[in-house]
Amino acid sequence: MTIFNDTATPLRLLATRRSGKARDMVAPGPTADELTAILGVAARVPDHGKLAPWRFVTIGLDRRQAFADLLASAYLAGRPEAGRVELQAVRDFAFQAPALVVVVSRPVEPSQIAKWEQQLSAGTACGLLCAAASAAGFVANWLTGWAAYSDMVRDGLGEPVGQIAGFIFIGTPSRPLDERPRPVLADVVRAW
Repeated sequence: MTIFNDTATPLRLLATRRSGKARDMVAPGPTADELTAILGVAARVPDHGKLAPWRFVTIGLDRRQAFADLLASAYLAGRPEAGRVELQAVRDFAFQAPALVVVVSRPVEPSQIAKWEQQLSAGTACGLLCAAASAAGFVANWLTGWAAYSDMVRDGLGEPVGQIAGFIFIGTPSRPLDERPRPVLADVVRAW
């Protein structure tokens, strides 16, 4: 298609965006100003009712040890029999990539806007945050896992309501990114 031919077009960027593995990311990550700009883009998602039903919690490198401790405590609360190797993997999660943003879905209730629409807005914020990081020259990885469903982790981040929609890691890829299989449009698109 001709709309994708110019390598500088936003559509070309979106058509070629890929996730990088958080564990493979290295410095540099975004500066404070770059991260603020990326978050400003992510905040421009569709938001029926102008409720901003999501929050962005940044976890700087200076707070990663505290975050690792929170993860370990939450993990042990649910799995007191966890061994040393298992706990080390939980702690290592906190130290992936130069930048980390936790997106929390925080539906406003009561509201005329359906909770589902508000949750979709939070998910869209995650996706747009990843796209904005790519547009800024970085790579991003949206992860969830057990910690996204832990009230103890959410509460420990100072978010007493809602649910973690994702941990967005941002950095520079340490190796070329892999392309993953994409759906064949004919399999996922149909006319009505």
